[in-house]
Amino acid sequence: MVLAIAILVGLWTAVLPQDSQAQEQVWIQIEARPTLSAAEDRARSYAGQLPDVTGYRLQSGWYAIALGPYGPDQAAATLTRLRALGDVPNDSFLADGSRFRDAFWPQGQIQTADPLRALELRGAGIPGEAPTAPVLTVTPTAPPADETPAEARASERALDRPARERLQEAMQWFGHYTSTIDGAFGPGTRRAMSAYQTAQGDEVTGILTSAQRARLLADWQADLSALGMAPVVSAEAGIALDMPLGMVAFDRLEPPFVHYEGDGARKALLISQEGSPAGLAGLYEIMQTLEVIPRNGERARRERSFEIRGANAEIASYTYAALEDGAIKGFTLVWPLEDARLMERAAQMMRSSFAAQDGIVLDPAAGDPEAEQRIDLLSGLEIRQPLRAVSGFFITAAGDVLTTDTALRACGRVTIGDEIEADIRLADAGLGLAVLSPRERVAPMSVARFRDGEARLQSEIAVSGYSYAGLLGAPTLSFGKIADLRGLQGEAELNRLAVEVAPGDAGGPVLGAGGDVLGLLLPRPEAGSRVLPGDVHFATDAEAIAGWLGQSGVEIALGDAGPSLPPERLAMLAGNLTVLVSCWE
Repeated sequence: MVLAIAILVGLWTAVLPQDSQAQEQVWIQIEARPTLSAAEDRARSYAGQLPDVTGYRLQSGWYAIALGPYGPDQAAATLTRLRALGDVPNDSFLADGSRFRDAFWPQGQIQTADPLRALELRGAGIPGEAPTAPVLTVTPTAPPADETPAEARASERALDRPARERLQEAMQWFGHYTSTIDGAFGPGTRRAMSAYQTAQGDEVTGILTSAQRARLLADWQADLSALGMAPVVSAEAGIALDMPLGMVAFDRLEPPFVHYEGDGARKALLISQEGSPAGLAGLYEIMQTLEVIPRNGERARRERSFEIRGANAEIASYTYAALEDGAIKGFTLVWPLEDARLMERAAQMMRSSFAAQDGIVLDPAAGDPEAEQRIDLLSGLEIRQPLRAVSGFFITAAGDVLTTDTALRACGRVTIGDEIEADIRLADAGLGLAVLSPRERVAPMSVARFRDGEARLQSEIAVSGYSYAGLLGAPTLSFGKIADLRGLQGEAELNRLAVEVAPGDAGGPVLGAGGDVLGLLLPRPEAGSRVLPGDVHFATDAEAIAGWLGQSGVEIALGDAGPSLPPERLAMLAGNLTVLVSCWE
């Protein structure tokens, strides 16, 4: 068998016309994939149904699956027939091979640029058996010499209207053409052609040569193939739209989302739930707490719809949702920054194709009842978490908050609670204090009343703070005593406390039995050569705080100890007074 193949190759070489290698060769490019493994899988699938399947690495680094090569007439006729039969995608196109590089398919079989010769060689072997002798490998022929502007214009005149419209669509895809798709090559189209030539580093003539047109269409096709935009109908969610199924695939239902997942950060969500104007406003706020929707980016909130664009150093996202007939429906698309050009196009196509079916919303009980549940998850999505969180308390009726300055260092932004943006108005590293001013109006339910005078040694105290970084939604009280009115080194501005507290309590008020503020709890000193007992903590005392604030022009309330409060009253006062302070990237 090997001998037969060798003889046939030799005989064919002997009788092959000398100019056959110069004859024009055309391929039918049907797909392109970003990875070799994915391209081999697709090529293998097509090879089970179609003859002449070939695969080449493209100049862009993607991998093209093609049929051929053929002569121009045969290629055109084959493409028309295969489209009519539905055997190849409708956006398959003819390619001259100028973008093809190394061949990767067929694997271990004879590769040749002549379809008749390929048939002969395949017929000489055993079906399904790869030849064991050295194979003949013929790489695609180089593209013909570029055309002059006159030749380019002449070849352009041979294009029919659909071909002209495809060129306009391709230039529009790459951002060069912004006018109507009409197949008319007027001034706008010529400017787009010039822009495309400029972007490609070609001579700018405003007339695309045959090679440039082929390259433009091949690059466009590669993008479309990579995205794999296809109609999707979610019967459960009552949503229909085009989605980039080359990038994401259905994963699961977790109301109010239908999850589609892809490699890395690629993700798509379909949003479907019953709703109202208040529900739409709530969803707008909730979506912005998710890690997959970065904080930076444009926001557009309207009466019955909203759009959110987000971007950070790693990912970008686009979200759209609208309220109609008592239902809120929309989608989110998330992508890594390296996918920006393609996925931004995908987001536009999803938005333009989006359609909601009346009367159908995602069943709140749908999905896997065994799915992971955590307080920091929303329907399977991570809720954005601060870098660190401590406590603080209101000191003025305008909503100014006193906290510890240590937790605020190197913060990109600071919030009172999770939402109220705040600025650092004052800070003193020596005392370990900072004052935050909210950027929006705040009306505190309680304001600190600082003890006017020294606290009593061994008196009972309560520290109010967010021991668990806000997980409980309210501060906790930790009870103890004042062990000393000085620090370990005799610091007059410190009180030493005997109390068990958590790191999140730092910045919270130290309260006397009557609810008056005796000081501010400082973060525990970093462990060094000495490790302090677990109940040893320190607070900046009220006298030092009042002196510093007074010098800074901040008016605060001072008073005597007052009568002792019942525990429930003290807890209510602490809850109205104490706030969560969050430090974010």
